[in-house]
Amino acid sequence: QTASSAIKGAIQLGIGYTVGNLTSKPDRDVLMQDFYVVESVFLPSEGSNLTPAHHYPDFRFKTYAPLAFRYFRELFGIKPDDYLFSICSEPLIELSNPGASGSLFFVTSDDEFIIKTVQHKEAEFLQKLLPGYYMNLNQNPRTLLPKFYGLYCVQSGGINIRIVVMNNVLPRALKMHFTYDLKGSTYKRRASRKEREKSNPTFKDLDFLQDMHEGLYFDSETHSALMKTLQRDCRVLESFKIMDYSLLLGIHILNSNMKEKEGESSQSASDAKRPGGQKVLYSTAMESIQGPGKSGDSITTETNTMGGIPAKSHKGEKLLLFMGIIDILQSYRLMKKLEHSWKALVYDGDTVSVHRPSFYADRFLKFMSTRVFKKVQALKSSPSKKRCNSITALKATSQEIVCAVSQEWNDEKHGILAEGQSYASLDEEVLGSRHRPDLVPSTPSLFEAASLATTISSSSLNVDEHYQRDQPMLYSSSKGLPSSSTFTLEDSAIYLTSEQSTLEMENDNASVLDVYL
Repeated sequence: QTASSAIKGAIQLGIGYTVGNLTSKPDRDVLMQDFYVVESVFLPSEGSNLTPAHHYPDFRFKTYAPLAFRYFRELFGIKPDDYLFSICSEPLIELSNPGASGSLFFVTSDDEFIIKTVQHKEAEFLQKLLPGYYMNLNQNPRTLLPKFYGLYCVQSGGINIRIVVMNNVLPRALKMHFTYDLKGSTYKRRASRKEREKSNPTFKDLDFLQDMHEGLYFDSETHSALMKTLQRDCRVLESFKIMDYSLLLGIHILNSNMKEKEGESSQSASDAKRPGGQKVLYSTAMESIQGPGKSGDSITTETNTMGGIPAKSHKGEKLLLFMGIIDILQSYRLMKKLEHSWKALVYDGDTVSVHRPSFYADRFLKFMSTRVFKKVQALKSSPSKKRCNSITALKATSQEIVCAVSQEWNDEKHGILAEGQSYASLDEEVLGSRHRPDLVPSTPSLFEAASLATTISSSSLNVDEHYQRDQPMLYSSSKGLPSSSTFTLEDSAIYLTSEQSTLEMENDNASVLDVYL
């Protein structure tokens, strides 16, 4: 009911006063009782010896757990001056897209912080959550969970307006071509007609499955980092008995036409909105999943990625994704249990979004990993490429041996055949065995044309033990077939195959090797 401008003004005045006042308190470790402290100050319109005069109605401003939230802000690298500059230097901008809860949303002029009004139960739940939230952030500051920077209450004319300051997930400097609110549920999860008529509608799960039926594709490193972060966050929420949260997903299409149209305006806007290089740590989507330094390497460097995660659509379009888990201040309490029981009676219980926390987390993760985020299937490189470094010495040695052997072949041919194991029989053994898909079957004529087969002393090949352990045993010993090891030398296209039984290897120092060119 209170005028929007009065709320915005009271928020700025109250935060300006409390944060300024907090700087006089010495730094110390956060104690358990700090999570439950509530500080209150009265700001009359005519001012007092402690508070400035203002032209809004008299109001009381409460700050919850000031020392705990100061610690959270320090953890994310937010200095008090920067925090005050972001929130208080220019008027707050009201967002015209409230969610189903009917909360008001304000964003700071530099795009860093979102200020959201919350219900009494949600504010109470956040207070109870703080010790566990503190522990989780200490263990892992890289998270897609909301980053809470302050919890306040404005009391004016008998009305309590509770607000929470959070990180802004979707930067306004980049146009979001699609925005989705995803829960992993399918029951009534389609944007309403009223929502679709908005200039920037927020679509839901069924809309995503219709628009992006193939999902969004990432390189394997980004995909694994994203899924690990989501799994960790869902387990944290499950441990707090939290559910009904969503993944807010903003999709910006990197299109040359769009870039030409928006390039100048968005660049100048973003420069103006980020004064003095201020940057909140771990706040962008890319930093939240894998830390700084890796953001947007695959995207052209001239584009300002704003910390978005690079991805591709099923059409091959280059995308920047911005995301965060939102609406986590819902606990699975009596009202939610009743709501689920009633919906489960009327509809299919598994598709309803209000579910017990463990089931909700599993369904949420399954939907994200199978329908939304997919990994680009890279072509598998051959084993020889992976291990070419470990057998450089072997390549060099084998090439020297081949040169030397080709000259002496005629002299040694009869001696080799007298060894008791003819190459013709070895060839038959190779061709007869179906356990050797890695060897190209060679006919006797090809073998003779190559005119290269020799006994090479095992001591003349420096094969390290580690490499030998990596080689798969291609014959099963249970069938009594000879053991074999294969070295693939790709550059010179030479195949060296050791064909000798284990017993012979023990008795004889030299192993017989076929060399196929």
